[in-house]
Amino acid sequence: MAPQLLSSRTFKSLFDSVDTFLFDCDGVIWKGETLIDGVSQTLDLIRSKGKNVVFVTNNSVKSRRQYAEKFRSLGLSSVTQDEIFSSSFAAAMYLKVNNFPKDKKVYVIGGEGVLEELQIAGFSGLGGPEDGEKKAQWKSNCLFEHDKSVGAVVVGLDPNINYYKLQYGTLCVRENPGCLFIATNRDAVGHMTDLQEWPGAGCMVAAMCGSTEREPIVVGKPSTFMMDFLLQKFGTDSSRMCMVGDRLDTDILFGQNAGCKTLLVLTGVTSESDLLEKDNKIEPDYYTRTVSDITKLMDSPSK
Repeated sequence: MAPQLLSSRTFKSLFDSVDTFLFDCDGVIWKGETLIDGVSQTLDLIRSKGKNVVFVTNNSVKSRRQYAEKFRSLGLSSVTQDEIFSSSFAAAMYLKVNNFPKDKKVYVIGGEGVLEELQIAGFSGLGGPEDGEKKAQWKSNCLFEHDKSVGAVVVGLDPNINYYKLQYGTLCVRENPGCLFIATNRDAVGHMTDLQEWPGAGCMVAAMCGSTEREPIVVGKPSTFMMDFLLQKFGTDSSRMCMVGDRLDTDILFGQNAGCKTLLVLTGVTSESDLLEKDNKIEPDYYTRTVSDITKLMDSPSK
């Protein structure tokens, strides 16, 4: 069935059929450090109707604590850390539920958020921003050393990606027996600022795929790994959830893979022409211009 443009009638049907709204962040709630118009009022309205609100982001630069601080800085002080599920958290939880040995270390190509979540989960991480200024040099009779106790390499969004990190991660994956290669996500681009898109974690992951000749374990959207935690937390069926996002290949596909209803907003990566392109194979249940349309449709009589 073709995606339906959200109207007062279709919105009422959608709203009555779900208990929990899952929101992506970049391109849905904010762009860079700028809150998208009408988001605050919409979230307050949804909560006032007794619905749960959860934020599921692929951006691994921040931890859940740091994301809670960002929400507060943008005036969304009602958002708690327990309502935030980031791919940085998912990477740490993947290791935890799979009994990753505590005597093994985790090398991070990514931000402080991954390192913080690893520490909270009881794991020892290295790399991250600290390696952003390091240089890998080609010298005769010079061996690039790496820690043989690294048992996993986690790759996420890293604005300070460099050759040193790629070499370190590659050696760990290729030479340390059983070393896991984990990707927080494979987003091609993202709204890191309010004016334009920037390369996403997908290009960092692709670089590691090329050098290791391995495919990663992906823990962020569209993988449904995080959904297990969401279902446990809210004790509801995924069919009673609606995933709201701006990307077809992550947000909407995540919702579809998990059995959720799906709503695409056009404030981020996907345009209406992208959605309606005849070759597009990922179609949401509904689409609308922006999250704040929910507020307008809530107040409109059904037609």
